[in-house]
Amino acid sequence: MKKQKRMCGLLVVLVCFLFIPFGHATDKFSSFFCKSLHYTGEGMRYWYEEQNGFMDIAGIPYNKLGCKQCHAKSCDKCHAVEKDGKMVFSVAKAKTIQNCFICHKREALSCKFDKEANHPDVHIAAGMNCVSCHSGEDIHGIGKFYQSMRAPEAVKANCTNCHKEGGTAPFVATLKPHRVHKEKLDCAACHVRSTMACYNCHFGRFLETKSKTGNFIPMKSWLLLINYQDKVTAANVMSLVYKGKKFIAYVPYFTHSVMPKGRNCVDCHNNKAIQLIKAGKKVPVVSFKNGKIVPWKGVVPVVPHRLQWVYLDKQGNKWVPLKSDEKEWIQFATYGKPLTEKQLKRMSMPFGIKKKK
Repeated sequence: MKKQKRMCGLLVVLVCFLFIPFGHATDKFSSFFCKSLHYTGEGMRYWYEEQNGFMDIAGIPYNKLGCKQCHAKSCDKCHAVEKDGKMVFSVAKAKTIQNCFICHKREALSCKFDKEANHPDVHIAAGMNCVSCHSGEDIHGIGKFYQSMRAPEAVKANCTNCHKEGGTAPFVATLKPHRVHKEKLDCAACHVRSTMACYNCHFGRFLETKSKTGNFIPMKSWLLLINYQDKVTAANVMSLVYKGKKFIAYVPYFTHSVMPKGRNCVDCHNNKAIQLIKAGKKVPVVSFKNGKIVPWKGVVPVVPHRLQWVYLDKQGNKWVPLKSDEKEWIQFATYGKPLTEKQLKRMSMPFGIKKKK
């Protein structure tokens, strides 16, 4: 009798298992981390596969690329360390800046360039690291799916979390730049020194070698300005070449290259780039002269049809101009937009220049 009851019980469990929808059963055992951007890598996939994204040129789905390998599929990626011949869980390791740099190589390059130029990011110079600003919510997620780190509320780290009246970091609300720019300008537009760009990704070579090393050109001499949520903020570009085709994406981007003092008025207002645009000319953001790559220095507003980029092919270990008459494909990603006429007009005003007596 007991044996029959036991068999009936097992049968009930089996029937329940078979008829409960699989998604519902597995949801109970999934972690909220599985919806985080660190886990999904959704930001890169979404914009790569989005209409007018680079997949329209490459024809290769994101999940077939090596890019996704960087994203954390388990806690081990950040927390695992070896101790006494065994793998153990470490919070200390996950909090180090070197740990983040394993994947966030663009920021590692920025840190390296700034250190070599003797003007490190103000926060790094003060001994801070990534988790000083990025909380567990930014890193592990909150159980909510986001398509991009630029989606509203996806990343909680913000200058004004600390730099505010009564905050834990310096902030002077009465400073003229703060009063004048206020809701028109993001902090990054004035305080980020320059954009760390991984320029001219040679996609064909990347597919051949399975490595980014040597297949792009690191640059850090300009600061692009873009429209993001109706504010002017720092931006970046991602340019790629593949089978004679040229592609460039403009994105809002915060390079961790922060200056304690904001830039001067003349660095932006009616600067050389603005003057070229006003004259109906193009800004040579990247040029190729006498076999050398020549990047622009200074602030450049994102006005796509007024920005001139050079696209390069690779012959052996040498970069050479790409022989192609095809027009570049342009994408605005992560919710970035070109600067508006109103924003450009404000930048065209020659502030900060003392009048001659």
